[in-house]
Amino acid sequence: MSNWTPFFHTGAYAFDAARLKKHWARLHQGDCESWPADAAVLNAWIHFHNGEFEQAAETGLSAGGDGITVANKAACMYANYLESREQNRLALFMETAERAQAQQAASPGNANAWYWQAYALSRYSQGISVAKALAQGLGSKVKTALEHTIKLAPRHADAHMTLAAFHADVIDKVGSLIGSMTYGARKDIGLAHYREALRLNPSSAIAMTEYAHGMVMLEGEERLEEASELYERAAACEPLDAMEQLNVEMVRVELQD
Repeated sequence: MSNWTPFFHTGAYAFDAARLKKHWARLHQGDCESWPADAAVLNAWIHFHNGEFEQAAETGLSAGGDGITVANKAACMYANYLESREQNRLALFMETAERAQAQQAASPGNANAWYWQAYALSRYSQGISVAKALAQGLGSKVKTALEHTIKLAPRHADAHMTLAAFHADVIDKVGSLIGSMTYGARKDIGLAHYREALRLNPSSAIAMTEYAHGMVMLEGEERLEEASELYERAAACEPLDAMEQLNVEMVRVELQD
């Protein structure tokens, strides 16, 4: 773990334990993560929400236990938004997936151990091409892990969103018939998960943009106007932490293109 690109708004967020506790429910509405009982894990989360992703990952890994969840989320968000070197991005996603799988063995009831494996493999799959990932059997691993996440935590909005994206990506690449018969991907199920993700986390810019992207993938140009409205709503969101800042900035850049 070295040479991570710093968050571009260094010092913009100044969470400490008291401020983080005040906003914890709102910040973790998407992943249903519980308030940490361990001081070292709490410190890792403070680093994460302040945009200090490398420190969050290092501190989380050192803490072990639930600290692995912080490390996995930090690595994924960093890889998703800040890492420009594709080889490094893919390596971070695969390392995260492997850590999360090991975490499942140690803590099978931890919903986010299953979620971060699925998220990391999903992003890795998009990086190498969804078609290639499906051929390697990664699609079934993503789907199984996300369905298990939702079984453990039915209100896990991020899992609903990522599972919806799985259905959309598969159908987009192989079509509805093969997608349904071979991979269990269905348009109606995908759209239902997108709607549930937004219902569970209505203020999430990420949920808005993912739903907007997915509805166009699944239903075509007839949904462009509705998707554009969601993008506009996402761009108008006021971010509460560094991760939300990165997503909102990305949406605003996309709207300018």
